[in-house]
Amino acid sequence: MRLMFIGADHEVTGSCHYLECGKTKLLVDCGMEQGGNIYENAELPVSCAEIDYVLLTHAHIDHAGYLPLLYARGFRGAIVTTVATGDLCQIMLRDSAHIQEMEAEWKNRKARRAGREEVPPLYTLEDAEGALGLLEVHEYDQRFALTEDVQLRFTDAGHLLGSASIEVWCREGDTEKKIVFSGDIGNKNKPLIRNPEYIREADYVVMECTYGTRDHEKGRDHTADLARIVQETLDRGGNVVIPAFAVGRTQELLYFFRKIKREHLVQGHDGFEVYVDSPLAVEATHVFRENLLRCYDEETRALVEQGINPIDFPGLRLSVTSEESKAINFDSRPKVIISAAGMCDAGRIRHHLKHNLWREECSVVFAGYQAAPTLGRALVDGADSVKLFGETIEVRAHIEVIAGLSGHADRTGLLEWIRAFEKKPDMVFMVHGEDNTCSLFAEKLEKEEKIPASAPFSGSIYDLAAGRWLKQTEGVLREKEGAARRKADGVFARLVAAGERLRQVILHNEGGANKDLARFADQIHALCDKWDR
Repeated sequence: MRLMFIGADHEVTGSCHYLECGKTKLLVDCGMEQGGNIYENAELPVSCAEIDYVLLTHAHIDHAGYLPLLYARGFRGAIVTTVATGDLCQIMLRDSAHIQEMEAEWKNRKARRAGREEVPPLYTLEDAEGALGLLEVHEYDQRFALTEDVQLRFTDAGHLLGSASIEVWCREGDTEKKIVFSGDIGNKNKPLIRNPEYIREADYVVMECTYGTRDHEKGRDHTADLARIVQETLDRGGNVVIPAFAVGRTQELLYFFRKIKREHLVQGHDGFEVYVDSPLAVEATHVFRENLLRCYDEETRALVEQGINPIDFPGLRLSVTSEESKAINFDSRPKVIISAAGMCDAGRIRHHLKHNLWREECSVVFAGYQAAPTLGRALVDGADSVKLFGETIEVRAHIEVIAGLSGHADRTGLLEWIRAFEKKPDMVFMVHGEDNTCSLFAEKLEKEEKIPASAPFSGSIYDLAAGRWLKQTEGVLREKEGAARRKADGVFARLVAAGERLRQVILHNEGGANKDLARFADQIHALCDKWDR
């Protein structure tokens, strides 16, 4: 019974943990790294084909984005998650695959012109479709048996539609341990979704600590803050540009804008338009519209029961096609533009920044966490100029930050969550925080809360049955290397993974009919003869 730390260790993105329990091999999350993580991630200790299940806390790409790559490398187990997370993954993984294919095509056009070898995308839409075919969804608060060794329960984490903390009961021989994976713990009193639910008991806890060293500003009226910024910007004749995560943050902002419109909090600009310019955000908004009373808070549920759509209002414009997106910046009327990505590191938002950052009448509003070293972080930190599409753009627009709108619990919220355990866990492992934050929050738990805590680096392994470390690593700084080399390594890794999957298929056929096994062996030899060169 062992736990290995793979991703989001002393870093904020790329969440992934490996758990062995009896004969069962699990991953908890399989996230994509974003924003320039500084440490290398350890390799999985087994081939992707050997993994039986992935337990998914929520649909954000830094927790789910490598699921298609896992499929491409031979994983054929089940991806177990909540109903709403399954619905969001349907759009988010397809969108991520589309981005991978488009980026590869753009790079390969340049490679062809330069006479260089082309490289494939990290994964394809076909890989995403394959992964989506493995989804197995469950409701909140229902304990169920995954295998004879493992039982699960999903508890609302209050971070995103469908987000969950996962309670895992592991049995190995006569030993049973309970480990809780917090997922991303939500901020209280957010619009639309419920507050995080507390869990009362666990032997071990793997806990996020994104804001483990600071508190959000309390008591702010986010609707009033947003209305003030819009009023001042439209009065100047400028646009309000809001980089926002397509899933979650965009829908929260629409909730605020519905209230601004209903209460006439912006004067003199009746009918001002709010554009949502992100195909993914548009699809996610439909999911929020159609789904799911099971996830809404009481205020939002009351609106829905009155027949009021909490994220719709006059003047809302949904932009899907690239032509619609381009037209937004050729319309001179002052407006609000909400676009992804939330940290400005990709997507249509970069085009809107190119057209608006240099205009002093405009405003750029940040309403979410900005990881280093993203463009969003540079703007929040006061950059005078930035590079966009090879062009230097002066920053003259007003840079605004709406504090306290984070989807993550702050330090106080994290402490409330861990204090809810009626018996102190044997160990709390701090993950999903910046380098110093993980260490400092672990130290705080140990010194002030008297809870054993640790901040492991990727590659560390803990024996859950014995309650001791099998391996503790130091962080390995990521080496800079060319994209072509990384892609080439990825292609070979895919080939190796195919071989590992073949081995698993062979082992699963033990005891089959001799005639069938002989034919299978002949097919393998024929393939080897073709490629043994």
